Amino acid sequence: MNALNNLFNQPRLGVILLRWTLAILMIFHGWAKVTGGVSGIEGMLVGKGLPGVLAYGVYLGELIAPLFLLAGVWIVPAALLIAVNMAFAVGLAHMGQFMDFTNSGGWRLELQAFFFMTALVVAFTNRLGPNKG
Repeated sequence: MNALNNLFNQPRLGVILLRWTLAILMIFHGWAKVTGGVSGIEGMLVGKGLPGVLAYGVYLGELIAPLFLLAGVWIVPAALLIAVNMAFAVGLAHMGQFMDFTNSGGWRLELQAFFFMTALVVAFTNRLGPNKG
């Protein structure tokens, strides 16, 4: 029983696993932007009166920041960038779904909420500074 407790009493390993999960899942979303482009996001930004060039920021939040998380560098800024990216995604594309539920009873924005909150948890559970991630 002691060996089992030691195996599962590894908070640092849990934080790393959460960080990698966030990074890998976010990279899939970023890859979709690489292969499909960001013109849809650009249109939403322009429609809200914002510069369309901000659409290219999605590459930072969905590809570059997750790669930093995987590498274990600049963890806190990378995680916060992902959180900001998700806030923009909800604000631009999902506000109309904020109070919606799926046919199976789940919240329509649970994926976006998961990414946002996971990014905050990763940021809050890592220390700033060199070799501290």
